[in-house]
Amino acid sequence: MSTHPSIPFLDLVTPHVELESELTEVFQKALRTAAFIGGPVVEDFERAFAAFCETKYSVGVSSGTDALRFALTACGVKTGDVVVTVPNTFIATTEAISQAGALPEFVDVDEETYNMDPAKLREYLENQCAVDASGRLISKRSHRPVTAIIPVHLYGQTADMDPILELAERYGLVVIEDACQAHGAEYFSRKHNRWMKAGSIGRAAAFSFYPGKNLGACGEAGAATTNDPEIARHMKMLRDHGQAKKYYHDVEGYNGRLDAIQAGLLHVKLGHLAKWNAQRRERAAEYGRLLQSADCGVKPAYEPSWSKAVYHLYVVRTGDREGLMNHLKEAGIGSAIHYPVPLHLQKAYSALSYHGGDFPVTEKVSAEIVSLPMFPQLTAQQQGRVVEEIGKFTRTVRMRVDIELHPATAKRK
Repeated sequence: MSTHPSIPFLDLVTPHVELESELTEVFQKALRTAAFIGGPVVEDFERAFAAFCETKYSVGVSSGTDALRFALTACGVKTGDVVVTVPNTFIATTEAISQAGALPEFVDVDEETYNMDPAKLREYLENQCAVDASGRLISKRSHRPVTAIIPVHLYGQTADMDPILELAERYGLVVIEDACQAHGAEYFSRKHNRWMKAGSIGRAAAFSFYPGKNLGACGEAGAATTNDPEIARHMKMLRDHGQAKKYYHDVEGYNGRLDAIQAGLLHVKLGHLAKWNAQRRERAAEYGRLLQSADCGVKPAYEPSWSKAVYHLYVVRTGDREGLMNHLKEAGIGSAIHYPVPLHLQKAYSALSYHGGDFPVTEKVSAEIVSLPMFPQLTAQQQGRVVEEIGKFTRTVRMRVDIELHPATAKRK
């Protein structure tokens, strides 16, 4: 057992202690006004978050899953449609698709970014789909119409959106961003020759404010963003039982509203998000420098030139994940896996009849990825120890392999 202080995978205590007086004031105000659902506090946060994402509208909801589900429905995805996404993501992405009445189908990811590979998307649209007599794009796999694409901005880094949007336009598909891990991430659009915020690039986008996110609530919360007033109006109805106004229901909706207390807490934290994201980027750069210089056999996170990632997670790859994680645990260092079993191989989706080997890149990286400690208050000293322990583990493995391959030489040493 290590004698060093432990290094947590995530620190949710420190930022809340630092902001305790501001956060407590939000709760006290709610108690004194009994404004618990909707109202000015929610509306103020929605305006502020829309401005942060550089969109016209933001709709606060009860979770990131609801945000994605409502966005799908408001963008016109119907029961029986196919929505294309990736198998390397959390199940909430595909749950939202299914709950909107559609069917998820997958394309593989890029091995460097772990996000949707535009080349694989093109291959899917060209080879696994056909256009019927009415001009609809039909999946050869399910014989259903393909109507939407959900690229996931995984780990806080945007997918390569220009080629995805070009394909969507060519085939008449709507693009909805799963930005649940990408609050503040940016993408340089070669088409528009400018940086664009995650959540402002597709027709609509979904964000999660689960406590561990870069912008996290003190409970469950989410938001959807869009530049389309009709989509925003539709999502507001869906979150509130389909009401256009109280007791007048234009559609059958859901109970998916954002609590005023959570909205107030999020508004306080939103003022600090740019600084926290900058600190995460600094920590990611430090990890990259340390891992490169250590030559410890671990592949650092990759950031392409067109991305400004916000590093919700810092994910590396290694050939012996279980061994490395056990070593880090014994050294008092937290780590995690995001995500060990790709969605196409999950029992929940066995009815989709996908098999091992269908998405080889996802299957390869899912067996090798490890998330290292990452949070704004992480220190360079702590990172140095994380990488030092990774190096110790690697040297131990190399020595063991050397002994197995060259026992006589190793014995003389």
